[in-house]
Amino acid sequence: MSFRLRAARNEDIEPLYEMAKLTGGGFTNLPADRDALSFKIERSSKAYARATDGEVRDELFVLVLENTETGQVRGTCQLFTAVGQQWPFYSYRMTTLTQHSQELDRTVRAEMLSLTTDLEGCSEVGGLFLHPGERAGGLGLLLARSRYLFIAMHRARFGDRILAELRGIIDERGGSPFWDGVAGRFFGMSFQEADYFNAIKGNQFIADLMPKHPVYVAMLTETARTAIGVPHPSGRAAMRMLENENFSFEGYVDIFDGGPTMIARTDQVRSVAESREAQISGTDLDGGEKALIAAGELSDFRCVYGTREVAQDGTVAIDAEAARILGVSKDDTVWSVAR
Repeated sequence: MSFRLRAARNEDIEPLYEMAKLTGGGFTNLPADRDALSFKIERSSKAYARATDGEVRDELFVLVLENTETGQVRGTCQLFTAVGQQWPFYSYRMTTLTQHSQELDRTVRAEMLSLTTDLEGCSEVGGLFLHPGERAGGLGLLLARSRYLFIAMHRARFGDRILAELRGIIDERGGSPFWDGVAGRFFGMSFQEADYFNAIKGNQFIADLMPKHPVYVAMLTETARTAIGVPHPSGRAAMRMLENENFSFEGYVDIFDGGPTMIARTDQVRSVAESREAQISGTDLDGGEKALIAAGELSDFRCVYGTREVAQDGTVAIDAEAARILGVSKDDTVWSVAR
């Protein structure tokens, strides 16, 4: 499979823009706006260029999936090192208020949505999009899990907790039942308008206009209630992948579309915990264990599917195709994790 993950570059803006137009809305981290994408690439380039000093800063890393035979960019994903530093990172958290009346001998439990910035300082994996023409052969898994190898290889750049926001329910007209039932009532703008504004300008307008008191779920429309914490149908597989990596849903939902926010301890993410650094003992392995294999630091990072065989002395043999695409040879160092 001649695909590899690598750092995004300026020349990737146009293919990223073309993919952004295919997302169908509700995809804040990949806006269909060239200026916004240019800003992301510029910010990412600065992060790649900064030497690691052990300090977690507000940085963004953009990766792209490249077909090494054609040079085409066919997917992308992003890593945010510390959310909530540039502007507040808002979520709704689902809570329950229990009240009891002795006169009525009745207990009432009311579910509420409370606006919170609890997740500030977390790292985030997001912005994952795979071109519809490539949604076979496990490339989505390569996109998703390559991010965890990047984190393992640059652990000092990331926080102790990591989150992933899943897109919520979007209806056939491109709107959000959750937005219409909650925030849309206060902002006088459609979900598409708010989503686009957030992608381009940030979410300070939420802080300015969003009511600070809890929202009682029972007072919402049925369509808004049933959307809370439910991923978009296209995100169900992503939710299962996150659960397999030890992420869990802890009651936090997106303030725009109500989609679930999945959270994990960074060092307990399976692909981070199980990844291994090793010196290459050979590059002509025939057979072996299927694995994700990565090499290079920061802007030189690249990751592919391949096969490996770990020896008792800790060295690793990899297959020739993976070595070719990665550009590595005997005695070089790679990181890997079982597929």
